[in-house]
Amino acid sequence: MADTNFVDYVKIYCRSGNGGPGSTHFYRDKRNAKGGPDGGDGGRGGHVILRGNKQMWTLLHLKYRKHVLAAHGESGSRSRSTGASGDDVILDVPLGTIARDFESGEQMIEITEDGQMAVLMNGGRGGLGNWNFRTPTLQAPKFAQPGEEGLEAWVVLELKVLADVGLVGFPNAGKSTLLSRLSAAKPKIADYPFTTMVPNLGIVQYRDYKSFVMADIPGIIEGAAEGKGLGVRFLRHIERNSVLLFLIPSDSKDVVKEFEILLNELNKYNPELLDKKRLLAITKSDMLDQQMMEEMKRDLPNIEYIFISSYTDYNLLGLKDLLWKELND
Repeated sequence: MADTNFVDYVKIYCRSGNGGPGSTHFYRDKRNAKGGPDGGDGGRGGHVILRGNKQMWTLLHLKYRKHVLAAHGESGSRSRSTGASGDDVILDVPLGTIARDFESGEQMIEITEDGQMAVLMNGGRGGLGNWNFRTPTLQAPKFAQPGEEGLEAWVVLELKVLADVGLVGFPNAGKSTLLSRLSAAKPKIADYPFTTMVPNLGIVQYRDYKSFVMADIPGIIEGAAEGKGLGVRFLRHIERNSVLLFLIPSDSKDVVKEFEILLNELNKYNPELLDKKRLLAITKSDMLDQQMMEEMKRDLPNIEYIFISSYTDYNLLGLKDLLWKELND
């Protein structure tokens, strides 16, 4: 699928339906010209509802749908008949979608499970018919309650990719290549920075028919938390990963410095990211011999690490074992 089809942020205007007015009606038939009140209640206004759909991975379908309007409830009628409720509007969204109020930034809803339904905007309640207002001293009320107005607001939908393992590294660190070797995902791969412009997901098959989900996050550069490069546009996708796998190529000028820059960018964006489990993979290790690896180990940061090569499949099974252990520790 083309990169332009990945949309993880949309702003939409949502309005739930108004409740229908109650009915002011009196019973009449050929034997009774002055019957009592029998006006029914108005129907509920339609809700605006979000529903999780695991088959979706983007908010593209909502990019050009700027107005989401639910139907109004119908008015009550005679014989204490309640008016029909307004039709709900159900918006299917990918798992990991968060709804925020545009004005306040307050989180309203979080969708994390397939089939999960959450009301984003409640429809207005229907008004009570005049039958509800009869009393011993007021036996013929000539009034009914109007329906409650629906809600309206501009809402922001944000998608944060749900994955077990998130790949973190500088551009051209080998994240896409690793994902393509461990899963059936086919991310764009080329020998230049910022090849990956959108997160890519892949299911990594493990022993005994087990599996876990890995996400290739677009490369981070120094200053990303302030908006440089791809900025914070994709940093938020890392928030949903259980384990962060840092990838630094073996031909890096300074592995420790690169690792510290990556950690610093995550800390500036959201300090809670540093509480996640972290592993380090030295990629492109096919360029190293055993002696060079031993020399590099002396200067590696104080974190569990592994040398791998996506080109020769060196240690990829060992990497799976290490990730599975961290995910289930």
